[in-house]
Amino acid sequence: MRIHHLNCGSLRTIEHQGEQRPAVCHCLLLETDRDGLVLVDTGLGTADVTGPDRTLSAEFRGRAQPVLDLAETALHQVRALGHHPRDVRHILLTHLDLDHAGGLPDFPDAEVHLLEAEQRAALGAPGPHPEDRSRYRPAHWAHRPAWAVHQRADGEPWFGFDAVRPLPGLAEDLAIVPLGGHSAGHAAVAVRDAGRERWLLHCGDAYYFHREIDPDRPAGHPGMDVLQQLTEVDRPLRLGNHARLRELVREHGGQVVPFSSHDPWEYARLTAEQ
Repeated sequence: MRIHHLNCGSLRTIEHQGEQRPAVCHCLLLETDRDGLVLVDTGLGTADVTGPDRTLSAEFRGRAQPVLDLAETALHQVRALGHHPRDVRHILLTHLDLDHAGGLPDFPDAEVHLLEAEQRAALGAPGPHPEDRSRYRPAHWAHRPAWAVHQRADGEPWFGFDAVRPLPGLAEDLAIVPLGGHSAGHAAVAVRDAGRERWLLHCGDAYYFHREIDPDRPAGHPGMDVLQQLTEVDRPLRLGNHARLRELVREHGGQVVPFSSHDPWEYARLTAEQ
């Protein structure tokens, strides 16, 4: 399996130790032998770039300040790598927030995998959390994708975490790892990087900034901390998962490499390895 790291949407610039970088929408494109192409998250889609007033909430546009570049969409990057959009047969989502699911309409033939609690929160009646109306955008699934909804109860151990194996042919290489708190059915996606004898753990929005899961000197980021607090649905669960990820890094740092969706420093480090 070949792994590509994609930035599917540059966002507002953030600062760390005197360096400024735009936040990213970090996605993965996996080239598999049996199951074609697999996307992990989709970032912002072509409709978001060409018609943001129709598909992106005003709250998100003001808060995240997306660059909206067609070249950054997963669709254009898949084509640039020499593939057809129909080659994307599966999409594994960390959650259905607009900056993670915006590219779904660009791959209408793909089977879309996610946890049942997330689909229920996004497609059901508006929830009690005021963020629900701006984070979930029905335009992103108006094409009626082929949902593959997974139950948290179907889990099995993965480095001490429950995990769901979504694709029988890739059961040894992929896992959906429930990591709630940010949204109702938020999850991470684990991908075996066999060439480097390790696992990559796409943590979605379970955390935003790499220092948050530093096992020795954890620290937040002032601006990104505010965004996490605005969008969380369960703070104790979210912070508890931070602690669990720090323990994962402490005990299995040589075997598992976690990264978040929006940290540009993690993205730069991993793309430099490609």
